[in-house]
Amino acid sequence: MNSQNSNVINPRQLHLNMEENAEYQIAQNQEIQLGTEQGLDTSVYSNPEFNWLQMEQIRTGLKDNLDVSVYANPAYSYDTMRQIRLSLYSAINLIPYLERGFTDDSLEEIRLALLDKLPLDAWLKDDMCAPQIHEVRIGLFEELDVSAYSDTRLNWMQMQEIRLGLEKKLNVSLYTNYLFSHVQMKEIRLGLEADLDVSSYCSLIYSASDMRKTRLELIDKKTCKPDPVSVGDPLINSLRKKDFVITIEENGNKAYAYIPWIPGNMVTEEDIFNDLQRREIIFGIKHEAITKLIKKKKQNMKVLIAEGVPAVRGKDGWFEFFVRLDMPRIPAPLPDGGVDYVNIEAFEMVEEGEKIAVYHPAEKGTSGKNIYGETIHAEDGIDKKPLRGEGFRIAPDGVTYLSKLNGKFEYINGRIIITNMLVVQEDVTSVTGKLEVDGSVYVIGSIYSGGYIKATGDIIIEHNVEAARLIAGGNIMIKKGSCSRNDCFIEAEGEVSGSFFEAANINARGNVKANYIMNSNINTLGRVIVSGKKGVLLGGRICAVKGVDTYNLGNSSHRKTLLEVGRNHLYEKEQVSYAGKREVLLNELNSLEAGWNKILQLVAAQREVPEDTVRKVHATIVAKSHELAQLDAEVSKLANLTDQNMSAPVCVRGTAHAGSVIVINTISYNLSANVNRVIFKLRNTHVVMVTS
Repeated sequence: MNSQNSNVINPRQLHLNMEENAEYQIAQNQEIQLGTEQGLDTSVYSNPEFNWLQMEQIRTGLKDNLDVSVYANPAYSYDTMRQIRLSLYSAINLIPYLERGFTDDSLEEIRLALLDKLPLDAWLKDDMCAPQIHEVRIGLFEELDVSAYSDTRLNWMQMQEIRLGLEKKLNVSLYTNYLFSHVQMKEIRLGLEADLDVSSYCSLIYSASDMRKTRLELIDKKTCKPDPVSVGDPLINSLRKKDFVITIEENGNKAYAYIPWIPGNMVTEEDIFNDLQRREIIFGIKHEAITKLIKKKKQNMKVLIAEGVPAVRGKDGWFEFFVRLDMPRIPAPLPDGGVDYVNIEAFEMVEEGEKIAVYHPAEKGTSGKNIYGETIHAEDGIDKKPLRGEGFRIAPDGVTYLSKLNGKFEYINGRIIITNMLVVQEDVTSVTGKLEVDGSVYVIGSIYSGGYIKATGDIIIEHNVEAARLIAGGNIMIKKGSCSRNDCFIEAEGEVSGSFFEAANINARGNVKANYIMNSNINTLGRVIVSGKKGVLLGGRICAVKGVDTYNLGNSSHRKTLLEVGRNHLYEKEQVSYAGKREVLLNELNSLEAGWNKILQLVAAQREVPEDTVRKVHATIVAKSHELAQLDAEVSKLANLTDQNMSAPVCVRGTAHAGSVIVINTISYNLSANVNRVIFKLRNTHVVMVTS
């Protein structure tokens, strides 16, 4: 499809034609398809500027019912998005820090500090990098005086040396000068820990190597231990070599020994252990590995000789569900590209008192220890918010979710919805009488002449519908389809779907979907979608605000098929409805704000006002303001969907036959000849055809 005129791509169009859209890589397509299957608004991230990792973060946030608009920005890296998403679970606001220029790992350190309620802001500076923030955070966590090293002139390794000294209650003032390198600081710290008089080398005039040499000499003098290499026969000593290297890796979690092959190189286990002692490596020493290293003469090999225990992050809280969440809200495709409405399982039934889910709380992390014996603090798991929705209750244990009624179970956008459902085991006819249900209705048979169903929820028909009237506050699904003589009337606040519709009258706020539609009158604020290579939209009048997507349009007999999309009479009617709702909300807000002003006057006059009244009025103002903002957003969204930049108002994937009439925003176009694979769109004041 030629949809490059807009960065926002219709997710359903992408789902049906992913192979034709070269802007998307396989991983991106999978994220969009997964979001669609989960019933999410994938338009939030169906943008080629997002890589698949960014899409994953947005999709996960949508699934957990977070306000992803906070971080759904292509300019933010995957790691930055992840940290903002994690912060939203704990009601932590990272945006001020993001605005100061902190990103990725820095945001993680800030988030962890705020999670532990540490006073990080008092010490945080804009030019600090993530490792520096980490050192400040760990110091605050251990209740150290971080003022000794929260100086951005110090790099993170210098900060670490000062922090380690503070942990062992050393006089760190001897080496807090930022002109000392971190290696020099370490030599002074090790000397202080060994209770040496470091004044002989605690000076900037000495290099780190000089300091180490002096420190080791002081240790030898203190222990009065003669150097075995310096005694004995001079000739033997001249031929004897002890050349080996011990390297520290993974931030002090592993130590490796390397003995090069050199003639006369005679390293002993004692040499290795002495060097480990001098380096103060005391934990996780692998004695057997050191023995094999020497006895098996493993030269020119890097051998692990000490290993710490890594910290293990606690497991996040999670919900164990006892009902299926993977109900296929999107029907399976047929070989010809159509949709299998017949075999779809549209819902799952639950009984009153049935266990729906159990929450398993987050677990504490397990602290680790590095090879120096220092504790590595572990991050605790994050608890999830309680499930929201309707039709269930939480047991006294606070973690078990139970159904309140016998009904239909759905899990939509992170919410449990259990509603009453009437199951009709027989066909519905005029003899059955009118069925009016507060909830949903599932008819196992068909609906014949005179049948009438009105439900506040969904209506699902297992077989066919003939002359009948269906009214639903939710969706209507007719698995096999509807065939009548223009005496079938279908009304839904949600979507209407079925295998086919012939001579049906449909009014819906959501999409209308089928494998073919003939001689029907359809009015929808959504989109009409006809799937499959045999799919056809033929005859009748289709009025769809968001557009039409079909494989074939019309037929070779040139039967007139009228499509009205965009700003048609339905759009205008909806705008009038929005205006009326807005006027009512505005009047309510004005009245509430007048009441709030009176409260302020009473408070100013030192008159007593009940706290409950203040809270109630304020909360109502906030709620109504939010409702008004949502209404304005809906109006704006509807206007954007019908403006000049609509990517595919009418999309025909197969053949558009002559005799069809396309009207976009009241501008008409009569198709005089057959055309293949075409998009009809509005350009200035004309409807034009663009090859797809």
